[in-house]
Amino acid sequence: MTARYLLGFDVGSSSVKASLVNADSGKCVSSAFFPEKEAPIMAVKTGWAEQEPDSWWQYAKQSLQKIMADAHVSGDEIVAIGISYQMHGLVCVDKDLKPLRPAIIWCDSRAVPYGEKAFSALGSDLCLSHLLNSPGNFTAAKLAWVKENEPDIFNRIYKVMLPGDYLAMRLSGTPNTTVSGLSEGMFWDFKENRVASFLLDYYGIDSSLIADIVPTFAEQSVVCESAAAELGLKAGTPITYRGGDQPNNALSLNVFEPGEIAATAGTSGVVYGVLGNVGYDTKSRVNTFAHVNHMEPQNPQTRLGVLLCINGTGILNAWMHRNVTFDMGYAEMNDLAAQAPIGSDGVSIMPFGNGAERVLQNKELGCSIHGLNFNKHSRANLVRAAQEGIVFSFCYGMEIMGQMGMDIRKIHAGKANMFLSPLFRDTLAGVSGATIELYETDGSVGAAKGAGIGAGIYKDHNEAFATLEKLQVIEPCEKDRAAYQAAYAHWKEILNAMI
Repeated sequence: MTARYLLGFDVGSSSVKASLVNADSGKCVSSAFFPEKEAPIMAVKTGWAEQEPDSWWQYAKQSLQKIMADAHVSGDEIVAIGISYQMHGLVCVDKDLKPLRPAIIWCDSRAVPYGEKAFSALGSDLCLSHLLNSPGNFTAAKLAWVKENEPDIFNRIYKVMLPGDYLAMRLSGTPNTTVSGLSEGMFWDFKENRVASFLLDYYGIDSSLIADIVPTFAEQSVVCESAAAELGLKAGTPITYRGGDQPNNALSLNVFEPGEIAATAGTSGVVYGVLGNVGYDTKSRVNTFAHVNHMEPQNPQTRLGVLLCINGTGILNAWMHRNVTFDMGYAEMNDLAAQAPIGSDGVSIMPFGNGAERVLQNKELGCSIHGLNFNKHSRANLVRAAQEGIVFSFCYGMEIMGQMGMDIRKIHAGKANMFLSPLFRDTLAGVSGATIELYETDGSVGAAKGAGIGAGIYKDHNEAFATLEKLQVIEPCEKDRAAYQAAYAHWKEILNAMI
């Protein structure tokens, strides 16, 4: 039998990664990313962040050429394509489907006042009950900025789309989007189950600018003749899956059902949990979007992704490494931290030194150290307190998720970044009471397997991820639970006094 391969793209802000997965074995046969050095982000003014959409296409093409050559796979053998992408970006194209301006990407903050003004004018009850979020600094608010500040460009817009929509359009020549994507841009009304016309009307934006909606798992479009010739693919190859990077990370960890959690802890940290009912945080401290399997035609159930982001995660640990334990590697640093007792002998660190935190209602507290005694504490206490502070900030956000009805019993994570630290893992399990499962995972591989689901090659997500390798399981240590809970309570008492 001829081998069948699934192609996955992951459009990030630093690179575009491509992976080929053997559809029958479920194994990744090749991966590559471009550029090899971090992709440029243009910042014409403070707080701005833009990228050229065409650069994503070029990086995707380079990545694809490398993996096809390395794996000796031809375009005829690729049976479906999936796409993951950086969330919340804005791409504006004209009637010829050409970008009218650089994409305004996720970390661009120029639209904050536009979202805040809409939230105030429309009212929190209306916005939260329909959008499940404040309009914030999301894609709709960025489009409102373009309308007010670049009217000539705005008047030429044919369609607006997210970064993943743009790559799919370049592959197919057909602009379309998904409910999950629209929800992350604040374009989706969950109460009316349609495009959020009340917000578009407020901004004076015609709903015709929204591309046609396709299911997340289905034949969304097919590779057109010109793209096939440029990329070495087969014309007619179906594009059958699309998801933002955090929903796709959850998919990659086989997180689909209520109560399941996907966590990452790189420079910043994300906890992404699945909710089985329409809900929101009344203070908008976490974001709620449609998960990849929300109201899919073949299984129409409510599946929302609740996203908690902590800005000061791995960046705090890296700061400690550079400035406190600069004479040792990270593994030695973890061993040093383990010498201090649970609770760091009264030292607490607030890890909020990387900007305003949404979980704290956009307060900018900075990083601070509490309870340090020069006569008895050492750098071991500091390093442990830093890792505990990161965990405690996760748990603080997870309590909000609990208030929304999420029963968190299991946390799925890739074995990378902070999850390489035994102390970090044990503390998270100890405080939350959840079992942690660590996997070998990758966003572009997840996108490829998502394509397999959408193409009907796999009957469901469990079959698609049957080969997902579980590397380690961390159970809560019952004998230490009281100590972990006491340390967290002390940390939270300090935080509550600050906010």
